[in-house]
Amino acid sequence: MYKISFPTRPGLFLGLLACSVLAACDGAGSQAASAAATPPQVGVFTVAAADTTVSTELAGRVAARVSAEIRPQVGGILAQRLFTEGESVKAGQVLYQIEASSYEAAYASAKAALAKADATLKASAVTAKRNEGLARIEAISQQVADDSQAAVEENQAALDVAKAALDTARINLEHTRITSPISGRVDLSAVTPGALLTAGQTTALTTVRQLDPVVVDVKQSSAELLRLRQELKAAGSRTRGQEVAVKLLLEDGSPYAQSGRLQFDGVSVDESTGMVTLRALVPNPDGVLLPGMYVRAVVEAGKLEQALLVPQEAVSRKASGEASALVVDRDGRVATRKVTLGRAVGNRWLVSAGLQPGEQVIVEGSKKVSVGELVKPVTPAATVASKH
Repeated sequence: MYKISFPTRPGLFLGLLACSVLAACDGAGSQAASAAATPPQVGVFTVAAADTTVSTELAGRVAARVSAEIRPQVGGILAQRLFTEGESVKAGQVLYQIEASSYEAAYASAKAALAKADATLKASAVTAKRNEGLARIEAISQQVADDSQAAVEENQAALDVAKAALDTARINLEHTRITSPISGRVDLSAVTPGALLTAGQTTALTTVRQLDPVVVDVKQSSAELLRLRQELKAAGSRTRGQEVAVKLLLEDGSPYAQSGRLQFDGVSVDESTGMVTLRALVPNPDGVLLPGMYVRAVVEAGKLEQALLVPQEAVSRKASGEASALVVDRDGRVATRKVTLGRAVGNRWLVSAGLQPGEQVIVEGSKKVSVGELVKPVTPAATVASKH
């Protein structure tokens, strides 16, 4: 068994205990005071005036500039398909062949009818000339001579009808060869040999589209269109009679290599939606753009001189829509500024009033400070690093 002995002088023991407690309290107090003396760090962005390019990004769809739906103009049994689906075809190239034997027979019949009408006309002309001479010597009555001349005119009309019938038969025979009216790429075929076709049927046999250049149709509200036109006018660009350069972003976000031209002429406002359709003409030599593809059209509206831009995270809005930003003033304290915002430029806001060049707006740490509090402004990267 161990025996614990205490000092024989209890007053001395109590004094030592009190000193140790006071020393501990003094250490904790000094640490709290040191922490209170260190202001919190906030990430800031220094406002600066600079020339800025303003652009508008619009959603759009690619469409063929010219397309032609191929339909038969005469009826019959489809004999052949004379193209490879997906390949390029030339204007006038034969795509389908309809069984033509009945049309060839009709053409031959019309041709024979024309020859008969021509022979009849010639015979009646000879008779009329002879009867005219006989009438002068009163060998026949004048009535007979007049009837002969009327027969010539009647046979002339019959010859004209026969010529028209021959032209019709020829056209129908030519229409058994269904050709492409334009050059472009041909789509899938909706029919196969042996199908029964009818003249002017509603279902197209196939479609031919011109894919170089293509058009990109973009939609925006009429109010946005007015703003875009004002920006272009302020930048010295004309919005009618002259096309505006446009760049495309593909569905995966990558930029398209070719620049297009945005055309404003001929637009109209959809009464039900208030949207306006604009059309951009874009070169497509490699066939990258296909009809129906979704793209983003970026239009550079011009440049703003000495514009003030701040990160969007530096601006907050009240329920009323009023915008404000927290800044670090000259004394290192947090202050609030009411700001007037213009359009978004990338991930920043264009500030038209409320801030001055050189002011520091808080972009990180605004939730942990209050107005009037002393803070230490640092770059956002330093703020992030201090958290790890």
